Formats: sequence, structure tokens, C-alpha cells
Amino acid sequence: MIGPGRAGIGLALALVEARYRVLLHGRRMQAVPAPLALTAGAADAPPAWIARAGVVILAVPDDAIRTLAHGIARAVTASQVVLHLSGVQGQEALEPLEPTGAALGSLHPLQTITDPEQAPQRLRGAWAAVEGTPAAIAAAERLASDVGMYPFRITASAKPLYHAGAVFASNYFVVVEAVAQRLLRQAGLSDADAWAALRPLVEGTLENLIRRHPDGALTGPVARADAVTIRRHLASLTGDDAALYRSLGRAALELAQRQGMDQGSAARVAEALATDRSPALRGGPKT
Repeated sequence: MIGPGRAGIGLALALVEARYRVLLHGRRMQAVPAPLALTAGAADAPPAWIARAGVVILAVPDDAIRTLAHGIARAVTASQVVLHLSGVQGQEALEPLEPTGAALGSLHPLQTITDPEQAPQRLRGAWAAVEGTPAAIAAAERLASDVGMYPFRITASAKPLYHAGAVFASNYFVVVEAVAQRLLRQAGLSDADAWAALRPLVEGTLENLIRRHPDGALTGPVARADAVTIRRHLASLTGDDAALYRSLGRAALELAQRQGMDQGSAARVAEALATDRSPALRGGPKT
């Protein structure tokens, strides 16, 4: 494993728990959780142990994968498998290693890792996208299964779309909750009280999602075609917040229509979402 970041350390710990022997390498020495040990070296030089590794995993940022692949090319052999952990890039990121004859591919756990020591537990039951050459896919599927993940195959060309979906599900979910917290703060609550008030709502929403899937979990003004409430919301919002509300509102409308919303109700919601500000709510007729 080259790259002692959260993803690299977390996956390394999960693999050790699955009885793999894992060697970890980074640019500088740092504390890593037991039972891992870290070797350090130059970013563009292969670790001294690389020839002993059946599988080499590049756990580095996306923009560093190709550079690292070029740096280790002279030490990689045709008997090895080289994988990276990027969600958006495919085996093309490992193009400098093609002359070595090694099996090349990627393994992307569809899970967020903030605390590497919790990764073995968090990864169990998660899904993992795998792609690459046949031998690389087989190795990635075996690694994923052994740590308790469910591997699924994906093409390299589909990975950007797949990863965008993952970003919406995880990163932007956090961002939306941060926006909600800020709006409640602007309404008069403290940061702590705003999140304390929102947390039961978020937990209830997540429970609904788990039980019913997105198609059956939508509630709120769009789902009930409450155009008046939507206009009041937009009248209270400015700038990016209003634009975000409209974008998410249109996505919610599409979901509501899939749930069976009639055309008249959908048209009223669409009109409300298209209105920058309601003149009546601003205190006078439009001039």
C-alpha cells in the first residue's frame, strides 16, 4: 500500500484484519495505528519491498496516481497486480505501467472513511467498484470480498458518472445539512441549537430512505405541491441559497412526478420554482 492517508491506512487495517500481510509506504515517517508499520522514501521512488508484493495499491490523490505509476514502473513486474483507489479514474491512470505487463485496475470502496481505525467495521457491508484487466478485476474482487465488501464491476468510461453519484450521496449530503444549519442560525438559533434541532429530522429522513428508498421517502412542499410555501421560501433566500433551492426543487419535482404527481400540480410547482421573488411577498405589484 503506497499512501498512508485515511483511505490507505483504513483499507490496510481492514486487510490486516482479513489476515493479509500489508506493507505501508509513504513520503515521510508518521505514526500509524498498530499493527501497521510504515516505510518512508521519495515520492517518485518505489519502496524497497515492492518486489515482494503480489498486489500493489496506490492510495494517493487522483492527480498523483500517474506520476507515482511512472515512478514505480522500473520495479513492477508482469507477475504483479497494481490497483489504485480513485473513484473517478480507471486503469488509464496506470498507463505508465502498461509496458511492465502487470495486471492494472482500480478498487473504489463506496464508503466514507474519516477515522481509519473504524474502517474495518465501516467497510463491512459496503459496496466497491472494480475495473481493469481481467486479472486485476479478479484480484480487486477477492480483496473486496475478503474485507466484507460487495464488489461490482464498472467500465472505466462510466466511473465519472458513478463517482458523481457517490459525491451527491455523501459529500453534498453533508453540504446540504451545513446549509440547513446556517439558515437556522440566521433565523436566530445558535450553531449548536441549530444542529441539535436538525439532527432528529436528519435521522428520521435517513431512516425513511433506508426503509423506502428515495422514490418513496420524499416529503415536503414539492411532494405536496405547495407552491405558496415554495414561493415564501424563495422570497427569504438570496444568491446561491436560492439557486441551490431551485436546483434541488426541480430534482424533487422530477421525483414527485415519478411518484404520480398530476400535471397540474407539477406545473404549479415548476412555476413557483422558476420565480425569483414573489411580488406580493415583497410588498407590492411588479412594475
